[in-house]
Amino acid sequence: MKDDLKGKTAIITGSGKKTGIGYAIAEKLAENGCNVVIADLAGDMETISKELAKTYGVKALPVTVDVTDNDAIQAMVEAVKGEFEGVDILCNNAGASFGVPNTVQNYDENAWMKTIDVNLHSVFKVSRAVVPLMIGRKASIINTSSRAGKVPPIFNGAYAVAKAGVNMLTRVMARELAGAGIRVNAICPGQIMTDLERWRFGLEAEVFQCTVEEREEEMCKTIPLGRIGDPAEVGKLVAFLASEDSSYITGQAINVCGGQLMEL
Repeated sequence: MKDDLKGKTAIITGSGKKTGIGYAIAEKLAENGCNVVIADLAGDMETISKELAKTYGVKALPVTVDVTDNDAIQAMVEAVKGEFEGVDILCNNAGASFGVPNTVQNYDENAWMKTIDVNLHSVFKVSRAVVPLMIGRKASIINTSSRAGKVPPIFNGAYAVAKAGVNMLTRVMARELAGAGIRVNAICPGQIMTDLERWRFGLEAEVFQCTVEEREEEMCKTIPLGRIGDPAEVGKLVAFLASEDSSYITGQAINVCGGQLMEL
């Protein structure tokens, strides 16, 4: 339990599905006493908010938001301002991949741009709108990047390029916001068992003509800890980065991948 998180307010985008990293982040922050804004374009935000509020005794605000749309983002900000005094933690977690699998030369341009918008431009747009609510609060921004932003995957170029951009944007924001007392870091998950990961295993099983279980087993061989990660393990890292335990950490892109990637 991180006592310094109690009573703080956190916005978590992409947190509307219980099977996702965003929900795991929201739950871990709520467990530590944070009020949470469950922000997503799809999912059962109402139910999730009610359950988190009841279970952990915090305030939980459900918000429907398209993180690529400035008007929708501003509406979210106004809803937050109506409920809370300010924002202490922003988790830019929303993400998606469109038009895959595909090589760069065959990639549909609209799908490419949509992937970049959701994964990279949204971090800029949401942060720009929320930072004014964070000034003077010793706040923390945590951007969800990916192992794919450091090691290029095949057939998923737009996602990888977007996440590499998130890593650089994180560093830029960290330098620019340090004087305001706002720390900015990124997390880079590897193989985490979410719906997206299950979809990937299913897709790769078709390509390699094997079962999903066999494909997962092969993937685990590339991970020194020998297993797929759990979303809750990502939530624990975010809680650390949001707390004063990480008060001297900013501008970092931290791997959470079971040792699959050991570079900075």
